Amino acid sequence: MSTRPAHANPKDPQRPKTSVLTLAEKHRRGEPITMLTAYDYPTARIVDEAGIDAILVGDSVAMVVLGHANTLSVTMEEMLHHARAVSRGARRALLIGDLPFLSYQARKSDAVKNAGRYLQEAGMDAVKLEGGRAYADTVKAIVRAGIPVQGHVGLTPQSVNALGGFRVQGRTAESARRILDDALALEDAGCFSVVLEGVPHRLAGAITGRLGIPTIGIGAGPETSGQVLVIHDLLGMYEDATPKFAKRYAELGAAMAAAVTAYRGEVESRAFPDMTRTYAIPESEWAAFVAADGIGSRPAKGKAR
Repeated sequence: MSTRPAHANPKDPQRPKTSVLTLAEKHRRGEPITMLTAYDYPTARIVDEAGIDAILVGDSVAMVVLGHANTLSVTMEEMLHHARAVSRGARRALLIGDLPFLSYQARKSDAVKNAGRYLQEAGMDAVKLEGGRAYADTVKAIVRAGIPVQGHVGLTPQSVNALGGFRVQGRTAESARRILDDALALEDAGCFSVVLEGVPHRLAGAITGRLGIPTIGIGAGPETSGQVLVIHDLLGMYEDATPKFAKRYAELGAAMAAAVTAYRGEVESRAFPDMTRTYAIPESEWAAFVAADGIGSRPAKGKAR
């Protein structure tokens, strides 16, 4: 039996590890929950050290890292690859792996197996899946296996074709009721929280008021229990692809382009590297090398004899 405290962090005992219970406690105290995506080791380190509560290895990696038009193309193996990198970089945050398209929809046994792979092979603490009442039994099966599940309703990107594109959901009374019922079903199935994406702010507030578990909003206004953004949107990595709801806290895309352009210019002008960025060999060693190899007596390649 382990003697480690319940909230101890095996990677760093001095920094308490965030758990689903931590989020529940913050929710009970009315403290906002912070969540961001990350897909690699350096980003995970920065996000974790900044004190973000939860890191989502989202299937949005398909679009913002792998260049696909939507999230449907990313595979379970690709998700595990990115999740492993994130788990190596993050020490404190709750780590959530996004179950990709067709990793859980066909059979509950597939869902449990793939959810388990996130914990067993990639160091995740929990998983997330899209869909409401239709997947309540799937959620129950995963939770029975001891795996925490975060739900996701409203705009569900894996259903982009059925939804007719990336469109705000819940703008009619009927669709708003469906989303509420989906969220309630996920809570009843055992989800520890629910992501509300692309829904009117009043609906998000109403759902948050009805649930006993935290809601995490993305494009859902300020009345949710917490917020999540795609890290590339927050950092301004893409000039023409920031959704309305995402605030750009930096312009790293422009900064990277400027840096790369400056580098190209200095290489082409031979300004980089200068002698301050080179390594030396002792004169005696160089003299011995030249004497043994005869390098000083041969013309340099590319020059006329």
